[in-house]
Amino acid sequence: MAKFEECLQRLEKIVQELEKGDVPLEKSLTLFEEGMQLSSACRKELDAAEGKVEILLKQNGKLQAEPFEPLTEPARK
Repeated sequence: MAKFEECLQRLEKIVQELEKGDVPLEKSLTLFEEGMQLSSACRKELDAAEGKVEILLKQNGKLQAEPFEPLTEPARK
């Protein structure tokens, strides 16, 4: 699962760089595009992991899978 962690670390670096505000527009757009791709890849891996967990829980018979509800951060003002 190192790929997920690597994607997440790169995404965090992109966000930090964009938040600085001193990145030229062209580079900002490139970073934003890369960030969106990384975000999508991370979401797909999380969805796959969630599916695997549900299968394992169903196979056990004693535990039941519950709907996954992602944690949401409060909106920044």
